[in-house]
Amino acid sequence: MKISSRIILRLLNCFFVALIIFTGCAAERRQSADHKIEHLYADCDRQGRFTPIYNRIYIESDIPYLGPDRREKFDLYSPADPNEDKRFPAVVIIHGGGWRGGDKDRDREKNIAINLARSGYVCMSINYLLIEEGKPAWPENLYDCKRAVQFLRKNAERFKVVPDRIGVIGGSAGGHLAAMLALTGPEARLEPPGPYKGLSSRVQAAVPLYGIHNLVTFDKEDTPRRCEKLLGVSKEEGLGLWALASPVNHVSADDPPFLIIHGTADKIVHHSQSIELHEMLRQGSVSTRLVLLKDAPHTFHLQPPRCDIRPLVVGFFDKHLKNKTRD
Repeated sequence: MKISSRIILRLLNCFFVALIIFTGCAAERRQSADHKIEHLYADCDRQGRFTPIYNRIYIESDIPYLGPDRREKFDLYSPADPNEDKRFPAVVIIHGGGWRGGDKDRDREKNIAINLARSGYVCMSINYLLIEEGKPAWPENLYDCKRAVQFLRKNAERFKVVPDRIGVIGGSAGGHLAAMLALTGPEARLEPPGPYKGLSSRVQAAVPLYGIHNLVTFDKEDTPRRCEKLLGVSKEEGLGLWALASPVNHVSADDPPFLIIHGTADKIVHHSQSIELHEMLRQGSVSTRLVLLKDAPHTFHLQPPRCDIRPLVVGFFDKHLKNKTRD
């Protein structure tokens, strides 16, 4: 069949118009995605200056909170205020270490606790159940984190804590547990059976640092079987449990506000984990801010090289636990 040159010309015109439209849409999508990530980078040059409220703080080590049969304890950091009637908001600090290591008095946890205590917070840096060979830690490690919040509420007068103003912060595996603590209530059936049954484990603000938020996808990016050792079952055999232990699957509109911080050079936990949590929180109408620190590696405290994030973190807790904005 013979096709006229006019028809061929029209077909070519249509093809090029379609190509231009497609290319333009693709470019727009790329620009939109790039902008979406770019505006999340912390502008460290414009961060406010950190000004402590208290020069002196009180520190007490190895306080039991889980009962006489448990060796895990916590360290207390609190402002040294002469006003005996003054009460402070509190923050539970959850250490990292791949759910199998780490400790409450490592440099990262000390840095966080000292800076927050000097800013007017009672800090509870906890140890919790860790993985042992052949012994998974889940869900007892999450129970321990929730027991810490319950313990603070039960002993609010003793530690000068405002019981309805408690936050949580943690890095890496501690970031995972901090997010799970903030996102799961009684409806998730992950409340500890004791010894503080009846006391709420809910927190009012959460700061997960470079945390693992989707165990199902994290296993593809990190050391195989790490999550399997945590949960005691392979992904193939226990996909439902892997999903249950993932913060991204527990978002609801009544969740507390989040500040999520992650480094773009993290080679242990890819920052896509934090992006996914942030997007799920946004879709669930939860207040959330994601800050990606450009070129920051895995594991840092509140004063990483080239970027002091103390004003960022303290400002977030001030806003949501003290109901005020720092200058």
